[in-house]
Amino acid sequence: MLRYCIILIFVMQVVTMMAQEKADTLRTVSEGTNPSELGMIRRTIRGFDRLEDEYIEPQHYEFTVMGQVTRTYESFSLGSNGQSIKLSPDGQLKVGPYFGWRWIFLGYTFSIDKLGFDSNGLRKEFDISIYSSQVGIDFYYRRTGHDYKIRDVKLGYGIDGDLFEDIPFSGVNVGMTGLSAYYIFNHGRFSYPAAFGQSTCQKISCGSWLAGAGYTNNTLDLDYEHLHRTLNSRMPIGEEIKLDSGLMFKSVKYNDFMLSGGYAYNWVFAKDWLACASGQVAMAYKTTYGEVADEKKGLDLKKVNIDLLGRFALVYNNTRWYTGLSIILRTNNYHTSRFTANNIFGSFNAYIGYNFKLKKKYRKNKG
Repeated sequence: MLRYCIILIFVMQVVTMMAQEKADTLRTVSEGTNPSELGMIRRTIRGFDRLEDEYIEPQHYEFTVMGQVTRTYESFSLGSNGQSIKLSPDGQLKVGPYFGWRWIFLGYTFSIDKLGFDSNGLRKEFDISIYSSQVGIDFYYRRTGHDYKIRDVKLGYGIDGDLFEDIPFSGVNVGMTGLSAYYIFNHGRFSYPAAFGQSTCQKISCGSWLAGAGYTNNTLDLDYEHLHRTLNSRMPIGEEIKLDSGLMFKSVKYNDFMLSGGYAYNWVFAKDWLACASGQVAMAYKTTYGEVADEKKGLDLKKVNIDLLGRFALVYNNTRWYTGLSIILRTNNYHTSRFTANNIFGSFNAYIGYNFKLKKKYRKNKG
C-alpha cells in the first residue's frame, strides 16, 4: 500500500547540498581572488560552511538514485506504584525508491505490513532530519493508531504477566510533535552528512561535541476502563485485577523544553568505509496538564526529566556508489512521584545508491 506518496526528504538534502555548493564555490573563488575582494556576505558564508578537504571529501555528482528499506520500532510503558504495562505495535516495514538532484531529494515509501489502516484508526508518522556541516535539525510528527498490543505486564500480587502477552489493546493514543536543533562544533573536520546524508565522505577519523535545544508537544489518552476490562478478561474466574489509581486517567498533555549535549564520532576504519556513533542527552523541563480519575483539578506538574537520542551508522561510499545501514533511537520520558510514561521509538534503515553526472569542476580535474 502506498503511504505518504511524496515524502519531503529533499529537505534533508537542501541544507547539506546548499552548504556544500557554497563551500565549493567559495573555495574556487578564493584560489584566484584576494580575500579582501570578497563581499562581507560571501566571507561570512565561507566561514560558516568551511570544510577541511584533508578530512572531508565533498559531493562530486549532480544526481543520485537510491533504494531504501526501513523497519520501525516503538515501545510505550506506563507505570504507577509498582505496577507497569508495556505496549507496542508490530514493527512496520517500508521500502522506497529515491531520486536526488542537487538540493532536491524526492521519494516514495511503500508500506509492506498492514498496520492500523482501518476505520478504527490510522497511524501517522512523519520525520525529517537535516544534516548540514554545522547545524542539524530534527522534526518529527507521530500519531498512533489503535494497533497497540500488550507486551509485558507487572501488576504484583503474584499475577503471572505471561497471561496478557500480545493482547491487542486499542485504548491508548499517543501523539508527539517536536522540533530540535543542534550545533556541531568541529564541523570543519567532522561530517554528519557523511554518515547519514551520503553527500560527503569522511576521509580521516574525527569526532565533535554537539549542543542543542528543542521543544516537543506530547499527548497521551488512555481508556483505563477498557484496559481494566482487557486485563481481567485473561484472569481466572473469581480473580480480579485492581489498577493503581495513578493509571486511572483519561488524558495527559505535556510540553518539553529541552537543552541537549552530546558527542559524535566518525571512524574511518578502511578506505571508503565509515562507522559513526552519536549520542545526545537532553535535560527536558516538562510542563504538564491532564485529567486524572477521581481528581477534579487534574494533573498539573513541572518536572525535569532525562531524554536520550542515539544515532549509529555503517557506510561504504566511494563517491560513485554508496551503501549502508543506520539506526536512530529516541526516548521520551515523563516521571512524577505518582505516574511514569516512557516512550521509545526508532528506525533501522538499509540503503544502496548511485551518483552520476560529475559536477563541472570535477570533470575538469579528471580531464
